[in-house]
Amino acid sequence: MEVRKFGYIRVSSKDQNEGRQKESMNNQGLDERDIFIDKQSGKDFNRVNYQLLKRIIRKGDILYIHSLDRFGRNKEEILQEWNDITKNIQADIIVLDMPLLDTTQYKDSMGTFIADLVLQILSWMAQEERDRIRKRQREGIDVALQNGVKFGRPRIDTTEEFRQVYKLWKSGEVTAVTAMKKLDLRKTTFYRLVKEYETEEHI
Repeated sequence: MEVRKFGYIRVSSKDQNEGRQKESMNNQGLDERDIFIDKQSGKDFNRVNYQLLKRIIRKGDILYIHSLDRFGRNKEEILQEWNDITKNIQADIIVLDMPLLDTTQYKDSMGTFIADLVLQILSWMAQEERDRIRKRQREGIDVALQNGVKFGRPRIDTTEEFRQVYKLWKSGEVTAVTAMKKLDLRKTTFYRLVKEYETEEHI
């Protein structure tokens, strides 16, 4: 039975370039149609093209991954998926930037033990890095909030023009639609400003 080679690439967002990973796959002689790419977070394995790849890959096939953190970020799920592919499907995995993680090379028990140990360490490191990133983001948000940075939609303060048009609308001289056109505001923004203005007037 012919052994097929597959590549799996993951980048965190639509803006991130997969070129470097793709080049490493091409260097292994992989066909473009056998390279599966997901552009999303590595927090779990609910990824369309990864799941498609798992339905296609068969016993004896080889899956190439550029690096373990491109495979996933969650330690438990990395180990679970690794075992599913290598033990249940009985395909091989080669991690290109970590020669020890090459299941085609280590078929004896000592080799398997070393590979499993390295996998445990690297998957733990991937999880730690993910946790560090989340902690840094949280700390950054906390500092920004302490410094008065506001998140969410920017508040539109009521201008003198708004107050004048508001009075005309409130007295019935112009309709709400006319008021919105004069102020170049959408309906939701107009009524939100009205509510804010009226609240401030009564404070």
